[in-house]
Amino acid sequence: MTTPRTLSLRTTTVSGVGISVVHVEGILDATTRDQFADYLDTTSEEHGPDLILDLAGATFMDSRALGLIVHHWQLCTQAGGRFALVGVHYPSSKVMWVTGLAQRLPIFETLDDAAAALA
Repeated sequence: MTTPRTLSLRTTTVSGVGISVVHVEGILDATTRDQFADYLDTTSEEHGPDLILDLAGATFMDSRALGLIVHHWQLCTQAGGRFALVGVHYPSSKVMWVTGLAQRLPIFETLDDAAAALA
């Protein structure tokens, strides 16, 4: 019997700039991709195209999750929104570096840095 993968997601808003922040905790892979996709879609529908993904609590990310993140980056920017990643750590998101996307995605060290850049 295998242990089910868990993913915890919650949304907050950055005061003063009105940007939604999705906080991710757990594993981002094929087993949690649909949950993550549905959550991001709902967040965008309810709060608009501005989005910061806080990945500090992500313990692993595969290429499917990265593809979903890139897709939402494109959706946000095409809709005139702002997008950023924070809390990105090499051990849990190695796929970003392997693919070269760590140099292309808007990654910030802290939530405050991202909010200031997107304000």
